[in-house]
Amino acid sequence: SDQMCLVNTQIQRTDPLMPPAPEYAHSIRLDGDIILGGLFPVHARGERGAPCGELKKEKGIHRLEAMLFAIDLINKDPDLLPNVTLGARILDTCSRDTYALEQSLTFVQALIERDSTDVRCASGEQPIFAKPDKIVGVIGAAASSVSIMVANILRLFKIPQISYASTAPELSDNTRYDFFSRVVPPDSYQAQAMLDIVTAMGWNYVSTLASEGNYGESGVEAFVQISRETGGVCIAQSLKIPREPRPGEFDKIILRLLETPNARAVVMFANEDDIRRVLDAAKRNNQTGHFLWVGSDSWGSKISPVVQQESVAEGAITILPKRASIEAFDRYFKSRSLSNNRRNVWFAEFWEENFGCKLGMHGKRPGSPKKCTGLEKVGRDSTYEQEGKVQFVMDAVYAMAYALHRMHRDLCSGYPGLCPRMSNIDGKELLGYIRNVSFNGSAKTLVVFNENGDAPGRYDIYQYQITNRSTEYRIIGHWTDQLHLNVRTMQWASGDSSVPASVCSLPCQTGERKKVVKGVLCCWHCERCEGYHYQASEFTCQLCPYEQRPDQNRTGCQPIPIIKLEWHSPWAVAPIFIAILGILATTFVVVTFVRHNDTPIVRASGREMSYVLLTGIFLCYVTTFPMIAAPGLAVCSFRRIFLGLGMCFSYAALLTKTNRIHRIFEQGKRSVAAPRFISPASQLVITFSLISVQLMGVFVWFVADPPHTIVDYGEQRTQDPENARGVLKCDISDLSLICSLGYSILLMVTCTVYAIKTRGVPETFNEAKPIGFTMYTTCIIWLAFIPIFFGTAQSAERMYIQTATLTVSLSLSASVSLGMLYMPKVYIIILHPEQNVPKCKRSFKAIVTAATMTNKLSQLASERPNGEVKTELCESVDNSSEYRCLLYHNHCLRYTYIHLFI
Repeated sequence: SDQMCLVNTQIQRTDPLMPPAPEYAHSIRLDGDIILGGLFPVHARGERGAPCGELKKEKGIHRLEAMLFAIDLINKDPDLLPNVTLGARILDTCSRDTYALEQSLTFVQALIERDSTDVRCASGEQPIFAKPDKIVGVIGAAASSVSIMVANILRLFKIPQISYASTAPELSDNTRYDFFSRVVPPDSYQAQAMLDIVTAMGWNYVSTLASEGNYGESGVEAFVQISRETGGVCIAQSLKIPREPRPGEFDKIILRLLETPNARAVVMFANEDDIRRVLDAAKRNNQTGHFLWVGSDSWGSKISPVVQQESVAEGAITILPKRASIEAFDRYFKSRSLSNNRRNVWFAEFWEENFGCKLGMHGKRPGSPKKCTGLEKVGRDSTYEQEGKVQFVMDAVYAMAYALHRMHRDLCSGYPGLCPRMSNIDGKELLGYIRNVSFNGSAKTLVVFNENGDAPGRYDIYQYQITNRSTEYRIIGHWTDQLHLNVRTMQWASGDSSVPASVCSLPCQTGERKKVVKGVLCCWHCERCEGYHYQASEFTCQLCPYEQRPDQNRTGCQPIPIIKLEWHSPWAVAPIFIAILGILATTFVVVTFVRHNDTPIVRASGREMSYVLLTGIFLCYVTTFPMIAAPGLAVCSFRRIFLGLGMCFSYAALLTKTNRIHRIFEQGKRSVAAPRFISPASQLVITFSLISVQLMGVFVWFVADPPHTIVDYGEQRTQDPENARGVLKCDISDLSLICSLGYSILLMVTCTVYAIKTRGVPETFNEAKPIGFTMYTTCIIWLAFIPIFFGTAQSAERMYIQTATLTVSLSLSASVSLGMLYMPKVYIIILHPEQNVPKCKRSFKAIVTAATMTNKLSQLASERPNGEVKTELCESVDNSSEYRCLLYHNHCLRYTYIHLFI
């Protein structure tokens, strides 16, 4: 107690191996002009209600001795705080925040005014109060939960605090913990570094595991928050390890983690004991090699969590603030013994624990088989490795010393020792000096603080690797504001050099979009962009422009190839061959007719009308070539002109012929007077009048819609874009085609009607019946053309089929007319010229009379025997030699019919 009625003398210890007196067993006190507080987890948390448990050799004793060593160095340094001695009051937190809070009240006792009115001594004397040490600053604590608890008290009394190990992001809140600073980076930096590691590994689906408390929960919270802000990493599960785990708790945690088997990576913000028990549970559940551990600095490069469970921990990636081993401290600590380190009240306990021996009857290890001699040596008779936070403990002490030094320089310039202005140091003023320090620390790294009192983030990245010779933590990279990772040096439990996967869904292939599972951005189904869609982004497919199609990878669009009917195409070769034969045949007929222009056969055929008809036939054949040629302005113009012109020429001439025959025979029934407009000149006028209607329609078409080419992307727009083609064609729609051919078809139908009407012409008449057969055959051809042409409108081969059908139909129509009307005449002209001579003379009156008599003959033939008909008919006419020639000499009558059109 700091309160007493009389002064007790300190009991002197005669045995140098005896532990310290009980009243000093809970703290260390060093005298000095300026006293610094210290908080260290010398002991672990106690069990069954006890505040303290077993001794922590590294985290407790190593760190504590680092503070004592730093104070010794500073007090020996003539340039740092000259003539000013630093002292210390160091307390044990026992790794428990509530106990540390009780202990930290020692630091503020000097600032609390005491009321002595209620204090009475039994002797009646005035009570004597021992003056408590005034603490100007505190070094510590280690655990974030302890630092948070202590910081709430220290800020009330404006005592600055510098931690060497507390990394919780919560402590960066300068409004709540304004007197708190730290020489280690906060976990927000650590969380960012761990997220960068996860991202670099290609892991986008991970679980988190945290020890209950500020360190674990704050670290995981920072990791989750940063991952949400950055995107790209999803949290499968966030599990928490209770402070007091029940039996089987860690097995349940492993089973919970296995509920999301694709989330193999586990980000851990857990204390050392929890890490060890998690690895042990994974080993018990036969999950060696399944989990990909990513540990925080509480794991770091420690051996204790992985002892006897190395195979489960293999491949674990851990992070640790960048540090260096302080050789001077190693020399100092190895030189410590019971005789020269009596200031450390816990050193005797450390001695027993470290060497496995017992110090007399007061020793802490009553069951130890051997007694300590005091001659043991650290590092020689026991293993020794410098604890990782030794560097930061020394940096924290030096930061406080540099701040006090600059404060002394400003307030006590030139004054040896403490001046009156520093006899009562203002904590807020000292805080300002602490935040402005900048020096090279014990590891030659810069020590600075930002506005929140945080140190810059500098981390080493380790991986726990098992080789044939040893197991070790190997540095695989570092993080300083950004990650630098050497993936080639990494090893995995599978023995494969490739990085294991921890993803919810495998990446989609090119041309596939992600269909995200609701609520989980890292889980998706891959859907291929079908049809004419391409992958516009990671999550969307878009339709290509109409004139384009997706490329091979479906990551963009490319122009659809443009095609046209080529001359070498099978669809063009056959029509061209037929057209060439037709042109040659037509030319041959024309040449034959010209050479025998005045012969009876040619004259009987009607020379003028024959030449018009042959011209139409020739044009029908010629139309094939512009229909197949590559579309252009000239070609499209020729197509419009020739498309219906050849048929118009042909059927206009045939219609005029059949109409003339019909009128002659109809007129012969009534009288012997000749019908009008049956002369060759009249026939030509009528024919060209009919043709002019077609030409007028084409002219109007040219004016209303000038010819031009188009690319039709719909004609061959197949379901498979690979087969899609754009067709270069003339702008002639199906309606325009029907209109252009419609007039010619109308002439053809009309001509067929007249051919039917003149079907009763006698067999000896050689023109009407061939025309009839021509028209019947032509009608059949065009009736077949219509369903073929329009029935293939939806076919991918539409352009080829329709062009071939149209040109072949035109050529067949022309061939029928040429073959039935002119080939017999050419045959007689060339091979039987003896038949191409006149038989008898005739007048037109005789011809008409012959036609009349023939009709009467046909009517009587159905009523009477043939002989009677001839007799009766002969009796009813005069004895003119012309009629006798017509009635009784069939060959002369036949010749008269042949010359009907002359």
